Amino acid sequence: MRPIHHLLTCLLLTALLAGCAGQAPRPTLYQEFGERPGIEALVEELLVRVLEDPRINAGFAEVDLVNLNDRLVEQICVEVGGPCTYTGRTMAESHASLAVTEADFNALVEDLVDAMEARGIPRRAQNRLLRRLAPMHRDIVSP
Repeated sequence: MRPIHHLLTCLLLTALLAGCAGQAPRPTLYQEFGERPGIEALVEELLVRVLEDPRINAGFAEVDLVNLNDRLVEQICVEVGGPCTYTGRTMAESHASLAVTEADFNALVEDLVDAMEARGIPRRAQNRLLRRLAPMHRDIVSP
């Protein structure tokens, strides 16, 4: 390699590395959700929406909302990679006797998306959480 090409290559690599070094690391999914306080606020927003949603609020009339709140915070925290442990029952156990329909499930997902939008959670982060929650569908919706 000729000296001038070598010098230009070194300068280009130095500039590229300097540009990379100056960039902040990409936030984790947990950070994008606002860590524990952000997740708690999201769950509160979600539960308010669910209780106001005439499509599904009757299904929550007899639910222990404090316990539901706590388990949802744990579950979402785990799903977004936070330092949490889920202490609730499995989705299959929790929903076995509830006769949750496809329409019920979809209404809850819509309420979750609306709550995430209201909390300003980036769309990409929302989609990552929804992808992680999607496999639970088979354990929640009654056949």
